[in-house]
Amino acid sequence: MTENIIADFSLPATSEQTFTLSANQGRNLVLFFYPKDNTPGCTTEAQQFRDLYPQFLLADCAVFGISRDSLKSHENFKAKFTLPFDLLSDEEETACNLFSVIKQKNMYGKLVRGIERSTFVFDRTGALRHEWRKLKADGHAQEVLDFVTTLN
Repeated sequence: MTENIIADFSLPATSEQTFTLSANQGRNLVLFFYPKDNTPGCTTEAQQFRDLYPQFLLADCAVFGISRDSLKSHENFKAKFTLPFDLLSDEEETACNLFSVIKQKNMYGKLVRGIERSTFVFDRTGALRHEWRKLKADGHAQEVLDFVTTLN
């Protein structure tokens, strides 16, 4: 992805919402892609974004998690860990393809297609300002927050 503008897209979200990328201009935006609800790394990442969420709000920044899980799975994951932000369901891989996050991964010696843990930050104009790929879940939310605070 060489350009800093991403094509507009809409996805179903928890809380009976629909997320549209263009509707989030005017504030900073974090989209974090994760492989699967209720798995250890994804839970750690979501909890750390949850714990830092008040600071993201102070930085005028919206946060959304995205995976290929169903809305029902997302609603359960969100409730179980009291996540204050919505999760987007990308079962058709619309956003996954726009951001090129689907990769061949080795799971217990078997090749599988899955989401490579990745995060993207947009500024108030809707321009992509930073991306992280192949990241480690633990501590990542703080790294993202540190970057977001430089945008204000």
